[in-house]
Amino acid sequence: MKLNFSGKISKSSMILLIVAAVFAVASAFTPVWRIDLTAPQYPEGMVLYIGGTEGVSGGDEGNDLYKINELNHYVGMAQIHPGDFWEFTALPIILCVFGVLFAVAAVMKSKKLSIASLILFGIFGILGFVDFFHWTYVYGHNLSPDAPIKVPGMSYQPSIIGEKQLLSFDALSQPDLGGYLLVVSGLLLAFVVLKEVGVFARKK
Repeated sequence: MKLNFSGKISKSSMILLIVAAVFAVASAFTPVWRIDLTAPQYPEGMVLYIGGTEGVSGGDEGNDLYKINELNHYVGMAQIHPGDFWEFTALPIILCVFGVLFAVAAVMKSKKLSIASLILFGIFGILGFVDFFHWTYVYGHNLSPDAPIKVPGMSYQPSIIGEKQLLSFDALSQPDLGGYLLVVSGLLLAFVVLKEVGVFARKK
């Protein structure tokens, strides 16, 4: 199998890149991740949204963020304020830039630019997860020594993805709409690149 990394992409691939661009831009305006918290004393649950135009926000018209910050105070965790995170301010801009990059690659029918877009998007995804892990680690482990509630050896870092029990709370971390849009966008981009370089070509 001989791979070809130069030349123009097909019309079908151009359309898929445009769809990927639309999804990437759309993801900039909706949360990409969410953490759902449930406990016996909060049967209605609480939701922390991450990403979108607000950066960090809470469900129930923002009231959940207030409740979460109140609970954080009791166990010694720092307050969560959207303005404290430059990453969440930059995220919508970065996603829109990726959308423009995908669209330019489509309009130019550039195979090389499509490949470069996939590499950059992959790096962005890895760095995003590393930064998210670091953020949750800092908030879950750097506890105030003056906290009203102290549990020796206890930390409050939720999982990056999946469920984790934090005292009486069950924390479920998972993608939100923007996250799913990014996954589909990345898969479309990967499919275009693999198709155009000849990975799916039949052997003669």
